[in-house]
Amino acid sequence: MSSRPQPAQTWNPAGYSANAHFVPALGQPVLELLSPRAGERILDLGCGDGALTEKLVALGAQVVGIDSSSEMIAAARGRGLDARLMDARAIAFEDEFDAVFSNAALHWVKDDPDAPITGAFRALKAGGRFVGEMGGHGCVAAITVALLASLERRGIRDGASWIPYFPTAEEYEIRLRRAGFVPLSVQLIPRPTPLPTGMRGWLETFAVAYCAALPPAGRDGFLEEVTALLKPVLCDGQGRWTADYMRLRFAAVKP
Repeated sequence: MSSRPQPAQTWNPAGYSANAHFVPALGQPVLELLSPRAGERILDLGCGDGALTEKLVALGAQVVGIDSSSEMIAAARGRGLDARLMDARAIAFEDEFDAVFSNAALHWVKDDPDAPITGAFRALKAGGRFVGEMGGHGCVAAITVALLASLERRGIRDGASWIPYFPTAEEYEIRLRRAGFVPLSVQLIPRPTPLPTGMRGWLETFAVAYCAALPPAGRDGFLEEVTALLKPVLCDGQGRWTADYMRLRFAAVKP
């Protein structure tokens, strides 16, 4: 089955807002690490629907948001933001930003994780900073095991190739240094995350690539099985679901 085309994660702004509004809401600590100042020019790398970009603008920064999802860019522009369709692997800016900021986006660039780092370095002025948060080593491990086990029961054994890029702190620090950055802090932070619409809503938002490997008629049963497998470990006695998130948060400077 490995000859199948590689399924891709896709985004629906309405579904994202309903099932994953915790993503920008929990971005406050990395926003504080960025410590944006009025008048600064900031690139928001992987801006999504612009919920956090809006906060940067409200603080007085001049912000350009980029994302590879045309649907998300349309949603960000609907907020009145300067949002541009651009692949994180091909950032088309040079020496013009005081800071590059990224929240919950870089783990999706798994085929070439160095590309957005070198692009951020190129986009920054000398002395500019690169601050971000992404999935780190061990992120959503239980959920991933349940997804892979349920796919295997359906004869699909290459599901591990669709796991996002979740690096260790040591690995990401090496990548930052290799691109020319001076890392100030790189750390893994466990962050158990309550899910507003339960596990099923989370899966429908973030497990698109795994579902795409199955015929449409089999997807509902697949998601039901994954949810049932996870219930004993991620759902409490009151029916509240918590995802086993692990975040990698970093700050680095261009010399």
